[in-house]
Amino acid sequence: MRGHTTALGNLLRDRTQWVIYLIGASIVAIAYAAIAIPAWHRAATLGDPREITGYSMLGIMLFLAAFNLRKRIPMLPLIRTRWWTFAHICGGILALAVFWLHIERIWPNGTYEQCLAALFYLTSLSGLFGLLVQRLQPSRLTQTGLEVIFERIPNEIARLRNEAETLAVECTRKTRHATLARYFVESLQWYFGAPRFVASYIRGSQTAKFWLEQRFATVRRYLNDDEQQYLLQLEALAEEKSAIDAHYAGQLLLRSWLLVHVPCVAAVLALALWHAILVHIYAV
Repeated sequence: MRGHTTALGNLLRDRTQWVIYLIGASIVAIAYAAIAIPAWHRAATLGDPREITGYSMLGIMLFLAAFNLRKRIPMLPLIRTRWWTFAHICGGILALAVFWLHIERIWPNGTYEQCLAALFYLTSLSGLFGLLVQRLQPSRLTQTGLEVIFERIPNEIARLRNEAETLAVECTRKTRHATLARYFVESLQWYFGAPRFVASYIRGSQTAKFWLEQRFATVRRYLNDDEQQYLLQLEALAEEKSAIDAHYAGQLLLRSWLLVHVPCVAAVLALALWHAILVHIYAV
């Protein structure tokens, strides 16, 4: 019964997602038609359609920029962030379509226009990258079975490092053998010193897991039964450190893409406003 309920819930969620996608596509299509039809009519009557598409493009960009302001004031009783995100995605797709309608090609002529186009494309690509990251990384972080705040990661790593060093010292004192402690200093101390294999975790590869397995397999053959017990505890600390490193890489990626996207938004908006001013100056 539970299996049927789960399957039904997944089916309903899938259908809901497709309905949302259909609604988004319809909104984008209707908005594009509302801009394109008057522009084509203006062109057919020997007018300049770029005035319509240009102002429409500027309005869309201002709406998209407002999303950043919405995220900075989450306490106000405005539309939920989830729907703002949905509207932001639809607006981004519409902006790309209207941009091509405005310049009537993929790549414009003129140095100023090319700089504006390059910033616009970089903004679009960074936004698409951010969307993919926000969809993929949370599920990856959930699979670690650990929750940790990004700002507390250095403290958590320092705690694990201290516990690992204490284990190595205690093993030497109680077993009268320094094999594990010496190996810890030579190989594992580096691992516990800071977040490691960041690029590997971002790619989703198993490099860190294989590296740890190789290190522990190498030293295990040289340890007696008493030292093996300390090695097992050290392995548990290393696995926890691996989960924390995965969180560091994932949360760093979730934060870092905005360092590209937000400045690009500001730059392209400033150039677009200046472009509109210049058009009016030379049109007079």
